[in-house]
Amino acid sequence: MTTANTLRFGILGAARINERMIPTIIQAANAELVAIASRRPGAAAETLAKYAPNQQGVRTYDNLDALIEDAEVQAVYLPMSNHEHEEWALRAIRAGKHVLVEKPMALTVLDIEAIEYAAKEHHVTVMEGFMYRFHPQHARVRELIDSGIIGEVRSVRSSYSFIMRPARLYRLAEDVSKGGGAMWDIGPYAIHSARWCFDVPPVAVTAIAKFVESGADITTSGVIDFGEGKHAHFDVSFEWARQSIYEVTGTKGGIKCHAAWRLPEDVPVISWWTEDGKGGEEKLPMADHFVLEIEHFSDCVLNGKTPLLSFEDAKANCRTIEAILQSAATGQAVLLEA
Repeated sequence: MTTANTLRFGILGAARINERMIPTIIQAANAELVAIASRRPGAAAETLAKYAPNQQGVRTYDNLDALIEDAEVQAVYLPMSNHEHEEWALRAIRAGKHVLVEKPMALTVLDIEAIEYAAKEHHVTVMEGFMYRFHPQHARVRELIDSGIIGEVRSVRSSYSFIMRPARLYRLAEDVSKGGGAMWDIGPYAIHSARWCFDVPPVAVTAIAKFVESGADITTSGVIDFGEGKHAHFDVSFEWARQSIYEVTGTKGGIKCHAAWRLPEDVPVISWWTEDGKGGEEKLPMADHFVLEIEHFSDCVLNGKTPLLSFEDAKANCRTIEAILQSAATGQAVLLEA
């Protein structure tokens, strides 16, 4: 039953991530799924039947605007193709809907600024969907960093890769300018995590990439310069064996997050070491960061709170990725604005 303590969601698109997000919204304590829409005839109904066959009362539409115009929908989850995020986020915002946009929020900083302006004008909450940030293991990493046990953070290495399965080949169908490739798909996680570990913004990037015929990158690696000898090294790939890690090295030791962006069923493991011979490995309780993300966003909307992930954070991540792709295309280092 819908109450004043429940945020009513509609899902805009029948994307594969709905395998996770439909059950997630249903499970969240302060959210309710009321509608799903897709442009493909019958796709919304098929998606609901597949991932929540016993769920009653959810409306399905074969028209995206119909969901946006649905007066019962208070918030929209937007998992559409990357290059469509700005257009449909703006449509939802202008209809007075709160919007949780799957990462990346948009493909240019200018597009994110347009979303930000519209959100302020229409008094709605908008957040970029980085579910991993809500997993308690990252709070534990931050706790270790802030304790000073590894000293000042000087280096981060983030690696996210897996062999591309046929079902995901659509990620390579579009040029990077339209959000295709590894950098716009899994790269946002690796870059976001690296930035989060430092207390200063990046000043320059250098990157190399392997591009396929469509103009999408299948592998991208590089270095992000945070100034004063602080660097982040990153790798993202659809043709390497599976990795989902980040490592933080400081002046006194280091920390490794072994399953940084994996699924709720994965056991979170963090290990750490120090120059004086101390160290340990911690297995944390499993947690569903998808549910935690939905509950956080719903709480922000229902109770007027500020989202954990801000527009400034979204713009900073996008600015860094834009520079990485520019560097990979030109073979030159790219400076970032202060």
